[in-house]
Amino acid sequence: MSKCHGPKMNMDPSLHVERKPDWLKVRLPNDPGFWSTKSLITDLNLVTVCEEANCPNRWECWSQGTATFMIAGEKCTRACGFCAVKTARPDALDADEPQRVAEACKRLKLKHVVITAVCRDDLRDGGAEHFKLVVEAIRTANPGIIIEILTPDFNDRDFALQLCLDGMPHVFNHNLETVERLTPLVRSRAKYQRSLTVLKKALAFAEGKVVTKSGLMLGLGETEEELFQAMDDLLAHDVSVLTLGQYMRPTPRHLPVVEYIKPEKFDEYKRVAIEKGFRHCASGPLVRSSYLAADFQPELDLIKEIEAKAALV
Repeated sequence: MSKCHGPKMNMDPSLHVERKPDWLKVRLPNDPGFWSTKSLITDLNLVTVCEEANCPNRWECWSQGTATFMIAGEKCTRACGFCAVKTARPDALDADEPQRVAEACKRLKLKHVVITAVCRDDLRDGGAEHFKLVVEAIRTANPGIIIEILTPDFNDRDFALQLCLDGMPHVFNHNLETVERLTPLVRSRAKYQRSLTVLKKALAFAEGKVVTKSGLMLGLGETEEELFQAMDDLLAHDVSVLTLGQYMRPTPRHLPVVEYIKPEKFDEYKRVAIEKGFRHCASGPLVRSSYLAADFQPELDLIKEIEAKAALV
């Protein structure tokens, strides 16, 4: 049996603000669509980041028949201080997982699907080929679907990033997660500049035929100046879609919540992001990388071009 490890606590736990404000309260599920989606996911033996990361929006998303699928297993090789996904030696990749994810998309009649994965530093390509196979299987079974991938950094290995993009996703999402100063405390093995480089390379490797997207968690102790600098850094690396959400501590072993950002502040940050030059920005306490991703409607002209090229492959 693999031994699981929790995240390393790198911040003073006394900084934690225990009481959640009213705007973070989430209603329990009462929609039959929630239980239908849960049953389908169980039936196909799939893993969702909705459950593994204790996402506060899973009730809403599942009630609407949507989910973010987490491929390549449920054991991560990294131990980020904010993440509820368990750290352990991963199992072998499931060869039939691409087909099972594609079938789930078909049964749910998805128009936009988000595919993410644990970090697989145990694999030379970091799981990049598996991403490619899943994307291709989804497209084959679901013509016209918009495919978004939320990837690890693949240790900035060019061949792995190119392999992943060869699947021709419409949206390439890689989260910066936090500001530069806090990155060593918040993210395991990841580096601020490396993530920026991966985002810029993704657009270049796809010859501009992908929408690049990133997200930040707020409330970890960042300053507004640092947040705005992170926005500028993302724009300088050709990112056009941004998500901003409140960090919420999954367990007492994880990093403390230093501040709960008010909804009106998130509204202000969205205004700043759009004024700075982001094409799209979702900003709010409960916003996560894939929350209501289908509502973004990324550059439709670009998506049509990608679909036309995919049809020729």
